[in-house]
Amino acid sequence: MLTVDEQYYEEKPDPELLELIPEGQHIEKVTALPITRPRMIGDVGLRGFFQLVQRASKLIKQEKIDFVYIFIPSFYLALIGKVLFMRFGVRYGIDYIDPWVHYFPGSEKKFSRHWFSTLVAKILEPWAVSAASLITGVSASYYNPVLKRNPHLISSAKTYAMPYGWDRTEQAVLTKLNKRGYLYGNDAKIRLVYAGAFLPKSKELLVAFFKVIASNPLLFSDVCIHFIGTGKNQIEGIESSIANLARQYGLSSQVIMEYPLRLSYFDVLAHVRDAAGVFILGSTERHYTPSKLFNAILMKTPVFALLHRDCSVNEIIRSAYWGSVCEFDEQLSQEAFCSDIEKKFISWKLKTINKEWSFIQEKVESLSVEQLISPLGDIMHAINK
Repeated sequence: MLTVDEQYYEEKPDPELLELIPEGQHIEKVTALPITRPRMIGDVGLRGFFQLVQRASKLIKQEKIDFVYIFIPSFYLALIGKVLFMRFGVRYGIDYIDPWVHYFPGSEKKFSRHWFSTLVAKILEPWAVSAASLITGVSASYYNPVLKRNPHLISSAKTYAMPYGWDRTEQAVLTKLNKRGYLYGNDAKIRLVYAGAFLPKSKELLVAFFKVIASNPLLFSDVCIHFIGTGKNQIEGIESSIANLARQYGLSSQVIMEYPLRLSYFDVLAHVRDAAGVFILGSTERHYTPSKLFNAILMKTPVFALLHRDCSVNEIIRSAYWGSVCEFDEQLSQEAFCSDIEKKFISWKLKTINKEWSFIQEKVESLSVEQLISPLGDIMHAINK
């Protein structure tokens, strides 16, 4: 494992995650350029790029490295695979945790930072993937556009759709750390939790949900939805938080509670475990695949989800009876979407109160980390034959 030393991160590291690293794992860390004032380069992959290339080259010379697997973002790391392939002929793969070439909010403004990021992505991605032997992503919708833009990869590279999955070892670590959902009160409210960033293209779905809540004060009188680690986003040129948006629809902090600061991963898991449900807020983008489902599976907590109708996890939730899904469809009116949300939340709430959720564990076993990793290893072995 090769990475930039955490002392060079802008974000506060989460040291509890070290509990998940297998004993004996070989980890190499490199330095990176510091953050300057004024801030010129923030991306840690770019600040540590040359150091990573140098150390990777040294490792390839010293040890028998058969394959280099690169996770993006940071998107600039994808270039390292091609560099190492040209130098040493070592095969490489790229995992798209997020799409690289896509619309960045604000990129329509010429010569802005986001406009420049979009332009650079369109220039660099074809070179970065040109010799790749493997392209993966959390779903095929993440990498299919890459194949469309670079059609030679259809025959020259293998692909694999690999969701984040859930890992049983995290339960033992959570127990060891003795965490609890400390943001919750001691009342008898039905608490749902949403943990993660508030994405700009989620706003339309959230507005529909807030309209339903505002129209049904009695239905939500004993419900509290906690938004954790949401931060703030530029949406339509206005800095808007969940709490501000809720106030626009007359929703009080007794129903919508926002804690914008990020919690550690295991603090999030504790809140998921201690909640009555996990609120999953999707996106108007088809490719968006929410990792929050896997937290819910791990903690055996039902979900209430607003997702695009083409989202890859919809059928998983339904077939495993892991909660309710309200499907967003561009062809559907907002009134119809709101009606579906209201009807399904009534049903979800009744099942939750009566403890009627009966998950089908067999339906999600294929999404465990153990099950997902095995085919990936087989693919890598086949590439190196």
